[in-house]
Amino acid sequence: MSQTSKASVSFITIGQEDAGQRLDNFLLRELKGVPKSRVYKLIRGGEVRVNKGRADATYRLLAGDLVRVPPVRLAERPDTAPAEAASGRIDLPVVYEDEALLVVDKPAGLAVHGGSGVSFGVIELLRAQRPQARFLELVHRLDRETSGLLLVAKKRSALTALHEVLRDGHAIDKRYLALVKGAWPDEKRHLRYKLFKYTTPEGERRVRVAPDGQEAHTIVYRRRVWRDCALLECELKTGRTHQIRVHLASAGHPILGDEKYGDFPLNKALVRTGLKRMFLHAWRLMFAHPLTGQPLTLEAPLPPELTQYLTALDASQAKEA
Repeated sequence: MSQTSKASVSFITIGQEDAGQRLDNFLLRELKGVPKSRVYKLIRGGEVRVNKGRADATYRLLAGDLVRVPPVRLAERPDTAPAEAASGRIDLPVVYEDEALLVVDKPAGLAVHGGSGVSFGVIELLRAQRPQARFLELVHRLDRETSGLLLVAKKRSALTALHEVLRDGHAIDKRYLALVKGAWPDEKRHLRYKLFKYTTPEGERRVRVAPDGQEAHTIVYRRRVWRDCALLECELKTGRTHQIRVHLASAGHPILGDEKYGDFPLNKALVRTGLKRMFLHAWRLMFAHPLTGQPLTLEAPLPPELTQYLTALDASQAKEA
């Protein structure tokens, strides 16, 4: 990508690494700190041009396209100091890596990116730990409270291909492990509650089941059952926000430790018995490599604090027997 400016207007020539990217996503990356609403207004108003003509936000850029970007007052660049300071003390275990793809085992309590009061997340941390990396972008997201496998693209071509894979629910197999309240009765169950995203008056992002919500599909497999809880394997067929959490809560079996959709009095009691986080872990991913097509099966074992809690459950049930 090359860039020239004239009277504060930028002209950017699209290179191979940015080809295939939507115009809006390209601008959001180039104009860091500019609100999304402002970026879309620039596109709708024709202030952004591609090859001297208007273009829709969904236009896929081609190598050689000339993008005109008007002068925009940028907010101050995000402070990278917190991520740099933490880069030496926070370990992000690498599960898989090649020239196109990086897969890490994200710990619970760490956001995937900074913002909304969070000074840094996984992506800022990775960039601080790998200053030589030319390109690092999140492929998908995990909730802050969820641990497990997180995909990061090291090439624009890999990012574009993986987004296509994620849009096709049959092209990737995503499995999570969750410990839920109550003895789950079925060996296998399909959950298809429609989900609607909304924001609370306090500005918190939430999801609820609603007839006018988006289609959502989770397949639940029963792994183990204790007296008052069960370990489930959840297969995501769609990737809606908080999908597993809301589906399980709506089925009457909320995830233990879930502070948004769980059993709040029970969660307080669980802290005293050793469960101090939400028991949800992104355990396994199966998909074709975005560039080579080779099949990949990646797994992240349950973190020690969750394994220890299951061991304590076994010991408690053995005593009761």
